[in-house]
Amino acid sequence: MNKILKIQNLTKNFGNVSAVSNISIEVEEGTIHSIIGPNGAGKSTFFNMISGVIPPSDGYVYYKDKDITGFESYKLPHMGIAKCFQITNVFPKLTVKENVWASIFSCSHKSKIDLFKSMNDFEAIDKETKKIVSDVGLSHKIDDKAEELSHGQQRMLEMAITLGAKPDLLLLDEPTQGLAPEATVEMTELIRQLSKKYTILLIEHKMHIVMEISKIITVLNFGEKIEEGSPNKIKNSKKVQDAYLGRK
Repeated sequence: MNKILKIQNLTKNFGNVSAVSNISIEVEEGTIHSIIGPNGAGKSTFFNMISGVIPPSDGYVYYKDKDITGFESYKLPHMGIAKCFQITNVFPKLTVKENVWASIFSCSHKSKIDLFKSMNDFEAIDKETKKIVSDVGLSHKIDDKAEELSHGQQRMLEMAITLGAKPDLLLLDEPTQGLAPEATVEMTELIRQLSKKYTILLIEHKMHIVMEISKIITVLNFGEKIEEGSPNKIKNSKKVQDAYLGRK
């Protein structure tokens, strides 16, 4: 199977402190690959280097065999990489439709010439907006302002905004954080359905979700990779049990 993302010896130092040290992973196209580990393990720093939020101190990031190490985050959606943030990030005064419409429009045009030519494309964008809103289960809220939605619905809306970029690779940073149990179940099912269309790299603390939906799990601890493999391998790894999961 093709490797859509290859990370080689990725490292981030803050002064004399190494937050991430020589991490290498390969993400197979069409899979859910999860990153887990205790607080302070370096997961968010690792994600931020991949998504261009911060530059690495060393190492490389390859997306579809193209070196994107240190690329600014605003460039990545146009390349097919989209990140759904840990903190809800929507336009509160815009409707659900307007939020998603803006995402699709902004990622569909790369020049001023495209912008003017696109005036005839509004109908197509409207159609795509409705489809994405339906895919995340918010059709009944399409004309509601984002600020009027519940927290769970806002997380679904953020997912829809992310999908508006038409990515091949989704970076999901704790998508179930702060969600009520019912909303957590809905988000988990959405991620499962999205994995049929997209490759997903996921950070998640809820282990029952990780074990249920992941193909491969990478475990970080103190900025280093300590284990990688199938959910069954991770569950039975003594190194992972000692560092994170605990033993029965």
